[in-house]
Amino acid sequence: MKCSKCGGLAVINMRQHRLRLCTSHFTEWFATMVQRTIEKYEMFSPADKVLVAVSGGKDSLALWDVLLRTGYEAEGMYIGLGIDEGIGYSDKSLAMCRQFVTEHHPGAVLHVVDLGEEYGQDIPYLAHTRQRGRGKPCSVCGLVKRHIMNRVARDGGFAAIATGHNLDDEVAVLMQNTLHWQAGYLARQAPVLLERDGLARKVKPFVRIYEREAAAYALVRGIDYIYDECPFARGSTTNFYKELLNQLELQSPGAKQQFYLQFLQARDKGEIRFAGEGAVELRPCRRCSQPTTAGDLCAFCRLWES
Repeated sequence: MKCSKCGGLAVINMRQHRLRLCTSHFTEWFATMVQRTIEKYEMFSPADKVLVAVSGGKDSLALWDVLLRTGYEAEGMYIGLGIDEGIGYSDKSLAMCRQFVTEHHPGAVLHVVDLGEEYGQDIPYLAHTRQRGRGKPCSVCGLVKRHIMNRVARDGGFAAIATGHNLDDEVAVLMQNTLHWQAGYLARQAPVLLERDGLARKVKPFVRIYEREAAAYALVRGIDYIYDECPFARGSTTNFYKELLNQLELQSPGAKQQFYLQFLQARDKGEIRFAGEGAVELRPCRRCSQPTTAGDLCAFCRLWES
C-alpha cells in the first residue's frame, strides 16, 4: 500500500478520505485536521492557555501531544478517581500520563487531582452510596469530573478545557440521543460549549478525527497509553451504538462523518431546533461558588452531604 502523497509505504488507509498516508504525511495531515477544527469552530487562539483533560488513553494523550507540537500552551490535568477493580486502573492511567510527559514533552505541566486525598472518598464508594448498587457509576463519575475540571480551569486562568472526544464518540452519542429524541442533550451536543456564568469553555478538537486515526497517531508517534477500558464502561450503551455504526461505516465509508457534520450544519442554519436551547438560569453554589441550576447547593456538594 503506497502513500497517496509520496508513493512511500503507507501506514494507514482512510477510506472515508480516500487517502493512504505514510508516517510523516499522516502526522502532518492529522495536525492539520485538528488545527482546521480549532479554527473552524473558534475553540481557542494561540495566545490562550488550554487545559487538556487526560486519562492515560490514546485520545487524550494524542490530543495533548498534537497541541504541544503545534505550539499551543497546553497543560494536562488528570483526575485520580480511585478505580481499581483488581487491575489498578486509576494508578495505571496516571502512570501513562506521567510517562508521556517524561518521554515526549519533558517540562510539560501535568496537574493531578486525587479524589480520595482531596475529598476523602473515591468514585466506587460514591457510586455505591448514591446509587446503592443500581446501574453503573458513570453519571456520578461525570458529575465529579465536570466539577473538578471547571474548578481547575477557573482557578488556573485557562481559556478552555479540551477533551479527547473523537468522531466515533460524538456520533454514537448523537445516534443514541436521536433514537430516544433526547432534545435537551441534542441541544447541547456541539464541538464548543461556550463559557458563561462561571462555567469554563469546553472544546473537542477531535470531533472530525475517527477513533482509529487517533490510535494510529499514537502508534506512529510512539505514545504508550492504557489499553484497558474503564472497568465500569464495559457493556455500556454507547459502546453498543459504536459497534452498530462501525458496521454502517464498513458498508458506507464516511457515513459517521456525514451523519455528525450534517447534524451540526442543519442546526447552525436553523433548520432544526430543540427544546432546552434557551439559556438556563444559573446561580452560585453556597458552598463552592460554582454555578448550578439547583437550590443553594450544587449537585457536587450535595453528593458529599449524602
